[in-house]
Amino acid sequence: MRRNIVFVLLVLFTNALHSPGATPEAIYSAQLKHELEAVRDAALVDNYAYQELSHLTDQIGGRPTGSHEAEAAVEYVAGEMRHLGLAVRLEDVQVPHWVRATDSAELVEYPGQPHGSAQKIFITALGGNTPTAPNGIIADVVVVASFDELKAQGADKVRGKIVLFDVAFDQQKAAAGYAGQAYGEAVAYRLNGAKEAAAMGAVAVLIRSVGGADYRLPHTGFSAPAGIPAGAVASEDAGLIARLAAVGKVRMHLVLMSENGPDVTSHNVIADLRGAERPEQVVIVSGHLDSWDLGTGAIDDGAGVAIAMETAELVQQLHLKLRRTIRVVAWMDEENGGRGSEAYGHDYQAEFGNYVAAIESDLGAAHPLGFEGKITPEAQALLRPVQDILQKFGASVINLSTRSPGADIAVLAKAGVPTFGIMQDGRTYFNYHHSAADTLDKVVPQELRENAAAMAVMAVALADLPEALPR
Repeated sequence: MRRNIVFVLLVLFTNALHSPGATPEAIYSAQLKHELEAVRDAALVDNYAYQELSHLTDQIGGRPTGSHEAEAAVEYVAGEMRHLGLAVRLEDVQVPHWVRATDSAELVEYPGQPHGSAQKIFITALGGNTPTAPNGIIADVVVVASFDELKAQGADKVRGKIVLFDVAFDQQKAAAGYAGQAYGEAVAYRLNGAKEAAAMGAVAVLIRSVGGADYRLPHTGFSAPAGIPAGAVASEDAGLIARLAAVGKVRMHLVLMSENGPDVTSHNVIADLRGAERPEQVVIVSGHLDSWDLGTGAIDDGAGVAIAMETAELVQQLHLKLRRTIRVVAWMDEENGGRGSEAYGHDYQAEFGNYVAAIESDLGAAHPLGFEGKITPEAQALLRPVQDILQKFGASVINLSTRSPGADIAVLAKAGVPTFGIMQDGRTYFNYHHSAADTLDKVVPQELRENAAAMAVMAVALADLPEALPR
């Protein structure tokens, strides 16, 4: 008899959750609201994420895929999660191993050149590119401002030349809050410029550095292999070359030495904080552990890993008993093609039906505005109480998206799992992204705490609501 009464009450409660008259506020118990406020307040004064990020950047440094430093970071994060009491496993990922050697360039012939002089150009090789010979390449430079302009040149004017795509990052767009859009427009030339130039017979390709500030500081990044050397030129030097080429011949000596080694075994770090009632249901919090080699990977994306780690630390610190499992994932190889997330999708796809949500941070560590979510309007409405709690520090926005809000959680978004990306203030993010200036001093500790609070509050809410978000 008692079992029947319990069953009836459960059915009535479940129907209430999904009935048209049930408000989101009614679904959140007083205890859950209190716990979410406690998570928020603890995160806003906690230094855990900053301490973890400090170690990843100052003690370990840049973490290119396949490097000793990347594996040191894997072991460090795994050890820290074990120390918190999580169930940790390292899962194999085959990753590319590209190693930078010598980057140099100078203009050896140009209009108005003083006798016997040359002009140094600030340059960096792009990941995945084909190296030059040790003594480099000497060739004329063809400057174009778009793929269409390259094609209009014709193969006869491109063959045997170095092509420079002089496409500026739109700083005004970034300053107005559309940094992601500005980046997307310019980064197409970094990704595909080498292929387009090689198809027309170019011997090398250069791009104007994809970055949001002019510090004569080139930004690296992945370039699709095309059989020719590929590099990024500081924006000031790209402008210089374009001005000189407009009035006469420009000839460059270019050295981009690097090594594309065989794939090596690296790892995703998977750390589970088991749920008390429904451990098979999972909420992912994540960032990517690999970085480029020029800086120390503070904003891209050590910060994301550190705040995901702090979600687990806060739950343990506050002795919370959650219904569902929170899974901390430190992804490997976001920068060179996303093999870590591909491997995860392959290994776990059969379980995605039990995944409640996945959260990623990969846009730095500046003040969070809220979340971009590939979720339904019904799920968005259900999260109104979470927004109210996050409003204390201005992180209450939830914008609906039709695409994955993060590269590494795209495989989950495609499978229908509700996915969230933290919306950081990105106005200065691309000033430092993929450059030697991506270092710990660019991170404001209080803003990092705000990011940790946003991720942790959202994750705890999703892990402890009576029912999962509607899909």
